[in-house]
Amino acid sequence: MPKISPGSVPPPVAGVDRNLDMSEHSTAIEVRNMNFYYGEHQVLFDVSLTVPERSVTALIGPSGCGKSTFLRTLNRMNDLIEGARCRGEILVECQNIMDPAVDVVLLRKHVGMVFQKSTPFPKSIFDNVAYGPRVSGEKNRSRLADLVEDCLKRAALWEEVKDRLTTSAMSLSGGQQQRLCIARTLATNPKIILMDEPASALDPASTDRIENLIGELCANYTIVIVTHNMQQASRVSHQTAFFYKGILVETGPTMKIFTSPSEKRTEDYITGRFG
Repeated sequence: MPKISPGSVPPPVAGVDRNLDMSEHSTAIEVRNMNFYYGEHQVLFDVSLTVPERSVTALIGPSGCGKSTFLRTLNRMNDLIEGARCRGEILVECQNIMDPAVDVVLLRKHVGMVFQKSTPFPKSIFDNVAYGPRVSGEKNRSRLADLVEDCLKRAALWEEVKDRLTTSAMSLSGGQQQRLCIARTLATNPKIILMDEPASALDPASTDRIENLIGELCANYTIVIVTHNMQQASRVSHQTAFFYKGILVETGPTMKIFTSPSEKRTEDYITGRFG
């Protein structure tokens, strides 16, 4: 893990204002006293966290600390794991998504997910982006074409693929595939986007494009990102949450977390004393 000292905190990407007053933003997600278990094994302990809308929140911490598990609770992806149990409240725009009456399919449209490994469907570039709207009932080819173009533009991919929309998505580079997956997520019109280490398998140039894209998207979307890369967390986020052994140790504005954390464990992790 790259170490960071107060004097070496990199500048943020365009679109991420470290001086932004998060208290002026409405709350997109509020997690209250959440505990999570795989069978009898507890992996998250009494986690409470507020995520402001139209901002980027970075989740950091060593491998196995629970940050990816926490991320997946925010759209109930962990429901797919046998024996997984969650206790507490997770409010998404004031609705408790843990309520058994919640439509999980609709929730996952509202709270989209981008995974660590790009997961394009073995279909054309066009059909990848159009997949979600088609499943939702959109059949009009003209509207689909406009939507695909708009989402590819917002994912900073349109200029690279506009002349080969009918070719297989599998022919794209790794970085292009990841941006395609972001475009596919945008096509379902989410308000919140979860990203689980979206650039960890990419080369530096592709990583830079993904980071800049995050900076652009946060003007209109709430983004929560898991990353092991401390410099990336400091570049792309407004606030940072540090997890350790299933406990949310500290949350705060990114610049404060990286320059003057309140907890010794946070400082030790950020400066590379463990991780």
